[in-house]
Amino acid sequence: MSLTRVSLVALICAAGFLSLSSNASSAIQQTKGNFEDKFRQLDEVLPTPNVYRNAAGEPGHMYWQQKVDYVIDVKLDEAERRITASQSITYKNNSPDTLKYLWIQLDQNKFRDDSMSALTSTFGGIGNRGPVSKGASGDSPARLSLGALRRQQFVADTELGYDLQKVADGNGNALKHVIVGTLMRVDLASPLKPNASTILKLDFAFNIVEEDAVSARAGYEHFADDEREGGNDIFLLAQWFPRLAAYTDYEAWTNKEFIGRGEFTLEFGNYDVSITVPADHIVSSTGELANAKDVLTNAQRKRLEKAETAKRPVFIVTAEEALENEKEGTSKSKTWRFIAQNVRDFAWASSRKFIWDAKGYSQGGEERPLVMAMSFYPKEGGDLWEKYSTESVIHTMEVYSRFSFDYPYPVAQSVNGPVGGMEYPMISFNGPRTELQDDGERTYSLAEKRFLIGVVIHEVGHNYFPMIVNSDERQWTWMDEGLNSFLDGVAGREWDPTIPWGVEPRDVTGYMKSSTQVPIMTQSDSVLRLGPNAYTKPAAALNILRETILGRDLFDFAFKEYAQRWMFKRPTPADFFRSMEEASGVDLDWFWRGWFYSTDHVDISLDHVYKLRLDTEDPDIDFARQRDAEMDKPVSLTDQRNKAQGIDLWIDRNADVKDFYDQNDRFTVTNKERNTYRSFVSELDPWEKRVFERAIKEDKNYYVLDFSNIGGLVMPIILELEFEDGSKDNMYIPAEIWRRSPKAVSKLVVTEKGKVLTSVTVDPHWETADVDIENNHYPRRIIPSRIEAYKADSSTSGVRRDLMQDSKAKLKSAEELKKKQDEEDES
Repeated sequence: MSLTRVSLVALICAAGFLSLSSNASSAIQQTKGNFEDKFRQLDEVLPTPNVYRNAAGEPGHMYWQQKVDYVIDVKLDEAERRITASQSITYKNNSPDTLKYLWIQLDQNKFRDDSMSALTSTFGGIGNRGPVSKGASGDSPARLSLGALRRQQFVADTELGYDLQKVADGNGNALKHVIVGTLMRVDLASPLKPNASTILKLDFAFNIVEEDAVSARAGYEHFADDEREGGNDIFLLAQWFPRLAAYTDYEAWTNKEFIGRGEFTLEFGNYDVSITVPADHIVSSTGELANAKDVLTNAQRKRLEKAETAKRPVFIVTAEEALENEKEGTSKSKTWRFIAQNVRDFAWASSRKFIWDAKGYSQGGEERPLVMAMSFYPKEGGDLWEKYSTESVIHTMEVYSRFSFDYPYPVAQSVNGPVGGMEYPMISFNGPRTELQDDGERTYSLAEKRFLIGVVIHEVGHNYFPMIVNSDERQWTWMDEGLNSFLDGVAGREWDPTIPWGVEPRDVTGYMKSSTQVPIMTQSDSVLRLGPNAYTKPAAALNILRETILGRDLFDFAFKEYAQRWMFKRPTPADFFRSMEEASGVDLDWFWRGWFYSTDHVDISLDHVYKLRLDTEDPDIDFARQRDAEMDKPVSLTDQRNKAQGIDLWIDRNADVKDFYDQNDRFTVTNKERNTYRSFVSELDPWEKRVFERAIKEDKNYYVLDFSNIGGLVMPIILELEFEDGSKDNMYIPAEIWRRSPKAVSKLVVTEKGKVLTSVTVDPHWETADVDIENNHYPRRIIPSRIEAYKADSSTSGVRRDLMQDSKAKLKSAEELKKKQDEEDES
């Protein structure tokens, strides 16, 4: 730190900051200078508010959306691994527009070898699961990967995509239709006017894909080693029926090709689905089972009733029963019927391998219905699924409902299958399993435990976003994945904070400074790295918004307001941005612009710290201080060596020659300086005089901190100030400090006389996703690894140790309790 003088003018301006000019590049080119406004209002980017979506981010007074109801009869041919179905669709036009045709999604057509997805897949490239491995130099393919070869063989051997056998109106009259990749346009016999309805009837079939061969969101998994001749399968059926594309106020038909990454936006409606499967299969499905007496035994129905109030999950189908089912087969079939109200999609799973457990989740009060949390898994799921799946389902609802709304459906399910993690209304597909050991026992690692709990929380959490808050996943993946990743981190840490959960700001620093980053607002199929872009970065942004910028009270209120405003409706990014601002009362345009529309990153550097001292203008005080400062300077190297060499000085050899200045130095005060001081004081107005006299009396320390914004993303400046006496203070400077000078600013910090500043740290707890901690310290120091720095410097390390100790204590107590219970059982 360097010692500098501070004038009275600087003192009077102490509450402000000293702005430094910069030549920041800007999208808005000025005719005078080149100013970049990081706080420019976002309204010019967002759609204009209207009667459908108002300026507060709420549904407008004329908001509308379509309604689509389905009645489907579907049959699973296990041997052929084929679906055949008939469906009746009732389409209600709630829009103000007259529709001449309807667009229907045919997602199974993605797997055709002539689909856009197949024809545009590339060998290698950022974000692709490349079907080739590269040679040593990386310039040319070395060999075809096994996975790609398997996919090619499966596609070649299996006819994939829809076999459409009928497209007709409600009276059975054929309708003209045109298939465009994964979409189909159905021309109506007569235009569908506002508030009118029409009925479509479709018959269709398709061959189910092997999930592991084509890396799909659903499909079958084969267990060749099961005792049953020919083995067994688990079937996960999703995107399995022709679904109406959404017709919206902001885009009209959302008929963008399904390539595979961008998911869906759909219409809400009611479903009545009858599913015919082999008689020994167990079916998990969207909706509520309407014919339990036809498909479940008396014992199973009684177990379900018991599960409603059980403390721990109750087996509806036990592991022993599932194992017996695995060994046998049947030529008979059963039809399971499920009814679902007000859902946007429908998925199901079927297998004779399923163990089934359930537990009721009471949301409290007569108006808040009981939810049955359920899990379906094969023996391969083992103890891991028995302990944690259904409990994770309930934990998710407990946490997510606090941030949004009560869970509105009668069931919430987790199903084990070949898909790593995928979500649909009331049902999710989750992949982790136990591992078979040499001794025949099954076990699981900490990583598998964490994976299961985490993926169940994430996928069940998707019931809220986007299955109920129905955003457009194909356009804006972050609106469901980002929001959900933020909340699954909250829920995970409320499960057990000693296991790393969720997204912290520090987790996104590598991506934010990488050349593969694109704006969050990029359409999902064009994103280079979907995981960091759609999941990690928006989750980290929301974490920062909650914990650092708004605080929990404002954030939680605004977030819940957004969720409840758009429950069972279709929000856009503008609705989210506007809702969060309007409900929190904080202008966040700078935040959305920086985090969601740019590829700037956070890198705030503390470049200099200057220690200042007030000039009192009183020569008797100031000259003495200047003398002390002069005496503190190092002695001239030349003078030191002259003395060591014994060189005689002229003044010593001629001591008889003296004058006034040999007895007094340049800091000696004369009446001339004193008279100037008296004149200065007499000219101060009363207010200036009071400020001046108080400042002289208090004699505080003044420091000017110079910051530069290297990364370009404006953020609050969070400081830890350490003092000579060992104490520390924290200081929060809002992001608005950058509003007139987004590249560099200076801040005056005033401390009490006894609080002498020794060091300053920017973002000491890694709250802001600052990518470079080496320039966060002043004075500079040797930088250890991020973890070592955090352990040595962060107060939260003690919290983490406490949490670990608490966790071990709880584990020991649980083990002792279990041992006691085992002893009681034996006696």
